[in-house]
Amino acid sequence: MATSGTYVSEVPLKGSAEKHYKRWKSENHHFPDAIGHHIQGVTLHEGDWDSHGSIKIWNYTCDGKPEVFKERREIDDENNAVTFRGLEGHVMETLKLYDTTIQFIQKSPDDIVCKITMVWEKRTDDSPEPINYMKLVTSMVADMDNHVLKA
Repeated sequence: MATSGTYVSEVPLKGSAEKHYKRWKSENHHFPDAIGHHIQGVTLHEGDWDSHGSIKIWNYTCDGKPEVFKERREIDDENNAVTFRGLEGHVMETLKLYDTTIQFIQKSPDDIVCKITMVWEKRTDDSPEPINYMKLVTSMVADMDNHVLKA
């Protein structure tokens, strides 16, 4: 059986959990303008922008290389959480399982934390661990902070 694992990280943010959650749940089309150095495009493949089960295709840059990611969206409004389930794309060439959950937790009136949980399983033992993708998601969340505050 190939190696599997879980990465967990927390990113401190400002503002309201609801505003951050809304951006990640249903306003992905703003990402190229907000964090274009990471995300060059997001297109809706199936469903609606904010619907559970919708499928989106992301064009992004990881480690300086352009990549594509197709994901199915799972939405948890009660916990301000969105899960991106990997279906196809560059990351799925080396991974059999790639699920990333982003949850926004209000700590105080002005401070929130984004808890990022990435669950993965490699296709083969020789496949690299996806630490570079965890770094990318963490950086995206942090870089989106100022844009959400201005919205």
